Amino acid sequence: MLELEHGFRVVDVHARLDPDEEAVATRGREISPERLQREMHQAGVVRAAVSPGPRPAGEGYLRANNAVARLSVDRPFVAMARLNGPRDIGVGTAARLRNVAATTADHHAEPGDVEQYAYNHRFHGFVLDPTRDGLPTEAVLEQIAATDSPVLLYSTSHVPPAAVAENVLEYDFPVVLSSFGGFPLDRDRMAEALTMLDSYDDLYLDTSFVRYRDVLERGLLEHPDRVLFGSGAPDTHPDVGVMEVLTLDVPEDLMTRAFTKNPARLFPGLAPGADD
Repeated sequence: MLELEHGFRVVDVHARLDPDEEAVATRGREISPERLQREMHQAGVVRAAVSPGPRPAGEGYLRANNAVARLSVDRPFVAMARLNGPRDIGVGTAARLRNVAATTADHHAEPGDVEQYAYNHRFHGFVLDPTRDGLPTEAVLEQIAATDSPVLLYSTSHVPPAAVAENVLEYDFPVVLSSFGGFPLDRDRMAEALTMLDSYDDLYLDTSFVRYRDVLERGLLEHPDRVLFGSGAPDTHPDVGVMEVLTLDVPEDLMTRAFTKNPARLFPGLAPGADD
């Protein structure tokens, strides 16, 4: 594929790095770290925040997270640690009661894990996917807040923006809600997430898999400091996400914010001085 030509410094807050051959063979596109790096280069993406994909039920993320950190060395990647937990994310009394009764298993993340991941900036933030992994305990979320680290949170039909607000946004750390909160292609949830930006100062949205020009344009025009570029690679080629932003009818300054300035404020490892 030909390299995209554009004058922007693009960084990506949402990419997956499969840490082993089994993961590559069983989930999504079959893509190695070398191929992911090559595709990022083709799209003009200079750095990307990466995390492991989902592991089998009953298996923790310690080995996968460490593998991603190791594979990121000498590549234009910054590692994000994926965390799991025993709780159910939801809205209302029933969800709260289930969470009170939830018990932590050996493979679930603990506060000490968060502290170690954040030590010396080996990991540049955390990833939560409550649909697949469950929600970590309150103690773990409080420890994330103590590290002052950003969180990329996967939103799905089972994890709508309202549930994120009730279960996560009360904690003092920035949350980047994937796909404008509307994956897969749910306009109503995307609109809900955009409205929530007025109420939650630490909420941000990434552009992965949004696919609607009017929704992306509304986000950039109404909330220019709260939208971050995310490709969703390798489930899609990063070229696709970059082109979707490049073809929007918005000023170039707003594209620069989404591609560079906004991600760099939350993820110092993606800032211009970190390229070398």
